[in-house]
Amino acid sequence: MRAEVRIFVADGPLPDEGASGEEIDRRVEQLDAISRPVTAQEARALADCFGPDDCHGVAWTLLHLIETGPNPVLTVKPAPDANEWQDRLWTRALNAGLVEED
Repeated sequence: MRAEVRIFVADGPLPDEGASGEEIDRRVEQLDAISRPVTAQEARALADCFGPDDCHGVAWTLLHLIETGPNPVLTVKPAPDANEWQDRLWTRALNAGLVEED
């Protein structure tokens, strides 16, 4: 896994929309430092970095970055209590015909 991805993953999930502008900017800079496409291993690690909301649109950037890797990232439907962003990844893969509903 590349250093840029390890740094982003080590910082944990994205903050919520109440985070400081500096914190959100720092996470955006980390995402921007990751060149595309990501590997399958990187995509799986990044999929665990979604926070509780869209973090002023940063979660969409993360989702699109993950989707530059080999798809599908998720091969099993997320649990009912899964993060909404993992549900989105699953639904997008399902709609693209990359996975089948259980």
